[in-house]
Amino acid sequence: MKLTLPALAVVVAVLFVVSQSIYTVDQRKYAIKFQLGEIIETKSDAGLYFKWPFIQNVKYYDKVNLTLDNPEPDRMTTSEKKPLLVDFVVLWKIIDVRQYYVSVQGDEEAARRRLAQTVRANLAQEFNKHDVHEAISSARDKITSVTQQKANADAKSIGVEVIDVRLRRVELPPDVTGPVYQRMESERRRVANELRSMGAAESEQIRADADRQRQVILADAYRQAQKIKGDGDAKASLIYGQAYGKNPEFYAFYRSLDAYKAAFQGRRDLMVLDPSSQFFRYFKQDGNAKVPAGAKAR
Repeated sequence: MKLTLPALAVVVAVLFVVSQSIYTVDQRKYAIKFQLGEIIETKSDAGLYFKWPFIQNVKYYDKVNLTLDNPEPDRMTTSEKKPLLVDFVVLWKIIDVRQYYVSVQGDEEAARRRLAQTVRANLAQEFNKHDVHEAISSARDKITSVTQQKANADAKSIGVEVIDVRLRRVELPPDVTGPVYQRMESERRRVANELRSMGAAESEQIRADADRQRQVILADAYRQAQKIKGDGDAKASLIYGQAYGKNPEFYAFYRSLDAYKAAFQGRRDLMVLDPSSQFFRYFKQDGNAKVPAGAKAR
């Protein structure tokens, strides 16, 4: 029993020393090996590695992409001196773990503060080159792209890379939102009134053109109607003339009958005329009023 305890103690000591001599590097991590506080080696490949126990130690840092969230929107100014509230997010990662440790002592929070300061400065510079409309809509991609490039140039000095910069929110501050909305409403009202005026003018032009076309159509129709009526009257006169030439007496008798019919349409019709008037010549049965051939006396 006395021999077993020392042997067990030796085994435990050996295992402890071996465990202190071996370290593993995950595929999602970087490893820095220190000897008495000085960097002597960095590892980026996953695997099993050895170190001297007690005098060497290892620290690990993330190799995966990291996120920098802006806690509160920043107030930035456009080229028109209009303020905007800008909220952004940054995607970054460590690319040189030795430089990263030397620059910020491996403090991720310190690296975040450095990146946030750089991104804010470059964003403010880019927003100052554009007006409100461009900053909110058309120039957003350009602003973030240029900011990412400039921030990445500075980030490499601390061993990190800025992968992407995104604008989550760009809006007007509450103290200027009201007046801006009022100006937008006034502008929309002005445009609407202008469109209404243009529509009214075009409507009047269309009505005037329609009236002109109507007058032209009516005049042309009246001309054609008068022409047709004139042709009809000419043909009727020709027919009347031909009929009159064949039997003038009968034609005079027929016209007199039409006159009698038009004059005596009712029982109470009354006319005061001389009995010897030519109007009554066909009412007489003497020799002065001959009934034309082909007509029966009634």
